[in-house]
Amino acid sequence: MLSGKRIILGVTGGIAAYKAVELLRELVNRGAEVYVTMTENATRFVGPITFQTLSQHPVLTDIFQNDDDWRIGHISITERADAFVIAPATANIIGKIASGIADDMLSTMVMACKAPKVIAPAMNENMWESPFLKRNIRALKDAGYRIVEPEVGELACGIYGKGRLAATDDIIEEIISVLTKKDLLGEKILVTAGPTREAIDPVRFISNPSTGKMGFALARVAKRRGADVILISGPVTLKAPRGVETYFVTSAIEMRDIVLKHYYTCSVVIKAAAVSDFRPDEVSREKIKKDKDGIRIRLRLNPDILEELGSIKEGRILVGFAAETENLLENAMEKIRKKNLDFIVVNDVSSPTAGFGADTNKVYIIDSKGKIDDLPLMPKEEVASKIFDKIVELKKHGK
Repeated sequence: MLSGKRIILGVTGGIAAYKAVELLRELVNRGAEVYVTMTENATRFVGPITFQTLSQHPVLTDIFQNDDDWRIGHISITERADAFVIAPATANIIGKIASGIADDMLSTMVMACKAPKVIAPAMNENMWESPFLKRNIRALKDAGYRIVEPEVGELACGIYGKGRLAATDDIIEEIISVLTKKDLLGEKILVTAGPTREAIDPVRFISNPSTGKMGFALARVAKRRGADVILISGPVTLKAPRGVETYFVTSAIEMRDIVLKHYYTCSVVIKAAAVSDFRPDEVSREKIKKDKDGIRIRLRLNPDILEELGSIKEGRILVGFAAETENLLENAMEKIRKKNLDFIVVNDVSSPTAGFGADTNKVYIIDSKGKIDDLPLMPKEEVASKIFDKIVELKKHGK
């Protein structure tokens, strides 16, 4: 997502400046070309040589420094930048930018740069709650700056509160978002993810190996592309995507109820959850004791949420997922017909590099007319992008 992108990273004088080193390393690992500019106070926390070594570019600190190539060292970088990120951003730099002050290298470069800007503040909680800081944050938002709000936690001053620099992953997600084409603006998209659990007794349940990674990737990519997103997930260990309305459920019945609650407000529904087909006919109130002859559990069918949505589809785009181990294409075409889908995403979960738990997936996208897109093995976020490309294509043709 960031390969070949030119990013200016501004670092200001707070204790969280050391975390900017991790952010720089991750940006470089993702293929970005990063140029670092630091305030004088920032250099008191982390030496410029650290950033220079990791970025492989000179670090810009002094507005009067005389580099061998002044244009490369100053304005030309801002002209070629794809994004400008300040992390950590102190109250001081936020106030300067909001007031139009450009009196050092960092603030001058911000003023000269027309690229999208991401600000990740970090400061004492009382400073974050200051009415003057809030006024300045509003001014930046009104000017189109993207603010990655700080987290709640233990602060350098010894108190517990809001002011910690946002996690590196959250900052990078915001950077990716500002660089992503917003071709899903105006769409409200519902995504389901993860497994469901069907209780046998208080300590046992029926489930499957789904981790929710594909559904969460879909939610993140939809959000990046401008959609309002609702994510409904079964039990997973994943962190809810930033900016996505997320609900966690346990059973198939709970998932059905919350999906139907939100279904009518959505224009696109993608059912990526691995919903249990069966549930125990009766749930024991007490833990079932071991028996040398074993036990028998009578199962009943869970409601088919996707088929139910297909029966009340109206003008929505409805997308299903199918995890198969054999006869992939034949089974997929039958599901498209039976469940009234626009298209279905099919993957062979018997492969160790695709399906449950993997970070990659190998899928076929099959539409209602029988057209098959055979995608190569790729990261799940790239699979999600291909799925939304298909949805955008359907929208263009009046779906």
